[in-house]
Amino acid sequence: MEFGVNFFPVVDPAKKSASDYFDECLRLVSLAENLGFEHVQCVEHYFSPYGGYLPDPVTFLAAAAARTSRIRICTGAVIPAFTHPLKLAGKLAMLDNLSHGRLDVGFGRAFLPQEFEAFGIDIDESRARFDQGVEVCRRLWSERDVVWEGTFQQFGPVTMLPEPVQKPHPPIFIASAMSQESCVAAGRAGYHLQVVPSVTSREQLQSMLSGYREAWREAGHPGRPRIQIKYTCYVAEDRAVALALAETFELNYVENMAQAVASWGRARSDAYRGYEQFVEKVKKYDFRSSHADNKVLAGTPDEVRDQIAVLIDWFGADPTLSLQFNPGYIAYGDAERAMRLFAEHVMPAYVGLEHAT
Repeated sequence: MEFGVNFFPVVDPAKKSASDYFDECLRLVSLAENLGFEHVQCVEHYFSPYGGYLPDPVTFLAAAAARTSRIRICTGAVIPAFTHPLKLAGKLAMLDNLSHGRLDVGFGRAFLPQEFEAFGIDIDESRARFDQGVEVCRRLWSERDVVWEGTFQQFGPVTMLPEPVQKPHPPIFIASAMSQESCVAAGRAGYHLQVVPSVTSREQLQSMLSGYREAWREAGHPGRPRIQIKYTCYVAEDRAVALALAETFELNYVENMAQAVASWGRARSDAYRGYEQFVEKVKKYDFRSSHADNKVLAGTPDEVRDQIAVLIDWFGADPTLSLQFNPGYIAYGDAERAMRLFAEHVMPAYVGLEHAT
């Protein structure tokens, strides 16, 4: 099992400025490399405290790449619907070169109606725009004289420069929140997977992962699929301190998410069946239940180590856990302490485990 670090800024500017947030994140990026984490990654969102500090993951990850030499640089995820694929493929190819071939590319559909509205894009087109955007990027990275006659863009022949360092292209991950269909399609295509357990049940996530793995095997792809599962993580020597931080910043996440998903109270889309339930799910959030269900990792190093043992029993030892140590406006010292304690007292128990089972 491997562990990475992810950044999802659920931050009100009144509580922490963007420049301070980025400075702290980049300090954690350097620390993550020194402590042996496998990757750093960040999300793409717009306009609100729910992720809005990161409208362009490539910009942040370019800064991360400049400060590191080993750790993987990962988008988690970029949104093809909001950027022309010629531009997106070029930006990501540049990042693969700047990082000397350390880029993993996670693609996502986006799910907030207000983001689609602001970009003037029909949310019902999200699946088609996503599928076509991923395919255009893949072809531009791996082929010459590409001609594309799609629903949303037409161009060619085009040969992308710069070429990516990794051949035939950087590893591609597909981000899925709740869609079994997306997971199966990713496995069939030979793409890797990013999932977020906080928005789904354990049983549903197990089904998603099972469908993904089965589709990968049936398609006959070589090697092992890579799965990233994302968690917030609070570690302290004192259990009460860790749980107090966890409750504060999980509630901060939920409160800001509630504002971001409020538009699902009026929006409906066949491309997002069941997403109207987000509003009610957020209202019913209970931190203690979430912690007991292992949707958030929090406690002493021993307690977090025990939580991970449960996750391995549920989801297998092969996924990489992508951990957020600085959620919300948490103080930098608390985030650094949690990362160091995790690396020193939790990670050694599990690194390499999948190769031994």
